[in-house]
Amino acid sequence: MQAFTKTTGSAVPMLEDDINTDEISPIQLARKLQPDYRKMLFMRSRWDDKGDPVPAHVLNLPQFQNPAILVTGANFGCGSSREAAVWALLANGISCVVAPSLADQFRENCLQNGVLPVTLETDRFASFAQRVVDADGAPFTADLENQTLSGPGGEPVPFAIPAAERLVLLEGLDDIGLTSKHLSDIEAWEARTAATMPWYQCARDRRL
Repeated sequence: MQAFTKTTGSAVPMLEDDINTDEISPIQLARKLQPDYRKMLFMRSRWDDKGDPVPAHVLNLPQFQNPAILVTGANFGCGSSREAAVWALLANGISCVVAPSLADQFRENCLQNGVLPVTLETDRFASFAQRVVDADGAPFTADLENQTLSGPGGEPVPFAIPAAERLVLLEGLDDIGLTSKHLSDIEAWEARTAATMPWYQCARDRRL
């Protein structure tokens, strides 16, 4: 998994609640052996029946052609566990999503694919979202090391993230990689348990 430290680019305002994974990444393209994840992102609303870009879609506007951060409404990514929703964001350069809340599985998929999920309290989110709208495509930076969102119109906005999730993103660790960081502790526990509770090891893996 690619590590995430910071990203800078346009912050795209898409301030609707309950945007689901089928809207983000429709199933039609996901069924192909080699899906075009870039094209997949918001395919139904972003492209017309001929495959031409819909001019009014926010991601087709000229000022948002270098997107890095998606700023969206509550419960973003609800509806299914479709991991392709995150892959489609990444294929378009978006590696940070900021919202008042995110669907649990979508948030987990972000962490497993190097995308920074940021949730802000309602008032703080409203203020930040207005800055993004006013900036109209001017670059913002999501900085995980300093845990801030910065850009035009105000001071950096701090955000919280659990320490383990921060480590996973900064070091680009999947679940196995994160577990392996504790290999010496695991081996010590195995040795200690084998010495003090040999019956446990025997029952567990039949080594004795």
